Order: sequence, then C-alpha cells, then structure tokens
Amino acid sequence: MNSVFTIINVILIVIILGFGLNWLWLKIQEKRVGGKLTQKQFEEGKRKAQIIDVREKTAFKKKHILGARNVPMTMFKYQYQEIRPDLPVYLYSDSQVLTLRAARFLKKHGYKKVYWLEDDFDQWKGQTKTSKY
Repeated sequence: MNSVFTIINVILIVIILGFGLNWLWLKIQEKRVGGKLTQKQFEEGKRKAQIIDVREKTAFKKKHILGARNVPMTMFKYQYQEIRPDLPVYLYSDSQVLTLRAARFLKKHGYKKVYWLEDDFDQWKGQTKTSKY
C-alpha cells in the first residue's frame, strides 16, 4: 500500500514540476522577446500597427479583431514576408505559446517592433468582426 502512495506522489510531483517548468519557459521567452501588451495598450496602438492573427483560417473567419490579417502559424514561415518590417506588428491568438513562437520568429528575422496581446483572444473585449461561417 505504501508503494502505491509513493508512486502516486512521484507522478503528482512530476506533473506539477512539468507545469512549473512550462510556466517558467514562457516567462523567459516573454522576457527575451519583449513586447507584451495589455488589452488597453493593444487597443490604443492598433491603428498605427499591423494586427496579425496567427490562428488558423477557420477560427479567423468565425471571429477576429477588427482590422486584423490572418497569417496562420502553420504557414507563418512562408507568409511572414507579407508583414512589413518597418511598421509595428501586433500579434494575437488563442494560445500564448503560438503567439510567442510567432514573435520570436519575427524577431529572429529582423523585425524590431513586435508586440503581442497579453491575454488570449477569447478574453478580448474590443471590437471584433464575426462571420456566419
């Protein structure tokens, strides 16, 4: 009976450690890339920036931030040249991991003004465009 509890404790510790390391990795990536914006900051600066939605096309077509363009993460390395490097880039998606991956990619390719929405898109309270499809 003791060995069962020991195994369960080890499994729980490994799971908690995994979540902790994932959280730490995300925080380190945020610091390295820089540019996290609150919803208010995103809203205030979006008129002077390129808003890029890195979600897939079906999610983009259903609902997206007004004025955003879709460059899906699955096609990002092929389509990132469509994004102008001389203007600020505002990124968002349903996942901070995808958003940070896109931000790192752009920084690696010489983009200087790369920012992303602090919250995931499902928490966005600003203007959106929706579709019936």
